[in-house]
Amino acid sequence: MGCRKIVLLFIISLAKFVFCETLLRIRQHEFFVKEASYTRLCETKHILTVNGQFPGPTLYVNEGDTIYVKVHNNGRYNITIHWHGVKQPRNPWSDGPEYITQCPIQPGDSFNYKVIFSMEVGTLWWHAHSDWSRATVHGAIVVHPQPGEQYPFPKPHEEVPIILGEWWKKDVTEVLKEFLASGSAPRDSDAYTINGQPGDLYPCSRQATFKLNVEYGKRYILRIVNAVMNEILFFAIANHSLTVVGADGSYTKQLTKEYVVIAPGQTLDCMFEANQVRPGARYYMAARAYSSGSSVPFDKTTTTGILQYGNGGGSNLTTTSPVLPSLPHYNDTTAAFDFLASLRSLNQLLFSISAYDTRIYSTISINTFPCKNNSCAGPNGTRLSASMNNISFEHPSVDILKAYHYQIGGVYGTHFPRVPPLYYNFTSRNLPAILQTPKRATKVMMIEYNTIVEVVFQGTALVVGLDHPMHLHGFNFYVVGWGFGNFDEKKDPMKYNLVDPPFRNTVLVPINGWAAIRFRASNPGVWYLHCHLEKHRTWGMDTVFIVKNGNQDQDRMLPPPLHMPRC
Repeated sequence: MGCRKIVLLFIISLAKFVFCETLLRIRQHEFFVKEASYTRLCETKHILTVNGQFPGPTLYVNEGDTIYVKVHNNGRYNITIHWHGVKQPRNPWSDGPEYITQCPIQPGDSFNYKVIFSMEVGTLWWHAHSDWSRATVHGAIVVHPQPGEQYPFPKPHEEVPIILGEWWKKDVTEVLKEFLASGSAPRDSDAYTINGQPGDLYPCSRQATFKLNVEYGKRYILRIVNAVMNEILFFAIANHSLTVVGADGSYTKQLTKEYVVIAPGQTLDCMFEANQVRPGARYYMAARAYSSGSSVPFDKTTTTGILQYGNGGGSNLTTTSPVLPSLPHYNDTTAAFDFLASLRSLNQLLFSISAYDTRIYSTISINTFPCKNNSCAGPNGTRLSASMNNISFEHPSVDILKAYHYQIGGVYGTHFPRVPPLYYNFTSRNLPAILQTPKRATKVMMIEYNTIVEVVFQGTALVVGLDHPMHLHGFNFYVVGWGFGNFDEKKDPMKYNLVDPPFRNTVLVPINGWAAIRFRASNPGVWYLHCHLEKHRTWGMDTVFIVKNGNQDQDRMLPPPLHMPRC
């Protein structure tokens, strides 16, 4: 009886898989990575693009699809593409982070990515995962429900990708080189953008402001992606409330707010009703930074788009200036986490999170390294760095997935610490300088298949306290708790949300605080964990989880493709 059930389930699964393929739900796309000329903020420069578009093309798929994307690198620099939020079951080979799961695609070469969607639905995105190319190489992914299934909210009249980006007048490759050479923080960006346009509040950009035409009484969904390199953002539309219905490729309980908070790497599905009755009226949508660090420079500008109503058949649209929304102040941590703490998962929990099998307690810190003759531009002539559990991650010259699969020694160590090497008051403002210097190493964490893992991210005040958006590849996780100060392993878990915690792939750890996540390690492979502020990832705030294979064939990594990029 048991064997028959297994066979039937296998046949049903196989039939569904074949059915999907025969209906061409496996799709072939081609990306051409090349340089293009763009005019922004009164000057023209060359940027790296996909298919000549900035932002790049939006991919539309259905839940459970498999797609193939062939990437041709016609640029001057190495490139990889990461499918952010796509869990890629058993398939880390196409996950994309440079020197973690693959060697980069070199200029003139190509690579065919196999992107396997499973349970994701809503908004995800794709982006370059090599050096700082993702500043211009990125785009949205819209995952619709399977045919015949409905949204758990009113069907919108239109779905509109809103990609929040960051722009430098200088070539971003030069920004990166300057940043690495100085040892200090990178220069601030010159603008933020909405769908590639900076908006009316910057010089020379009024004609290129993104505009969304709406009709009175219709509902719209904004599929918002924060593709900004280094800043968390507030976003709002003047005179319109936003109802969040999804986050990071998963449905949420409806949450209506006047503004939202979105960190780099995160996505939000926000519904609004065009309920302003005045024909031809215009309203700004706007985004600006949330930055809580004391004396930390950042881009304080505001990007805008325009929501404009049809004129009801009249011949002239109103010429009055659009109304700006009221956004929280730059450092309003209370406003930021009032929004984040209100998000709740809509769907039933996928697995029991009432207990865990292993806990990883990791500090996330800004650090410094000594610099010869105190010649760097960091504090007291040092070089800024970052770490997890006092280890500043070093990328190897051979990708970790290849080394793990083919058992190549000497590429990485397997003893990433499960707890900080030293316990102290992590969020104190008076910390001894000896704590500021981390160790450089390539260390990973080995995780047993199918175990429930809890990760507690503990922010510290070393050098400077900041918020950190931590992103885990290969999984969504439940954000079961967060708080300010030091995590208390006896008291804080008593306040966890184990009923309807948000199901995300990127969690914002509050300044001088902590956040706890739980996930089931049911996806074997090599999966990158890192801060999605690009400067912190570059400094070393990252590590790798290697989830071991299970005992059954269906619980083991897929074999590698025939033609992986060469190092």
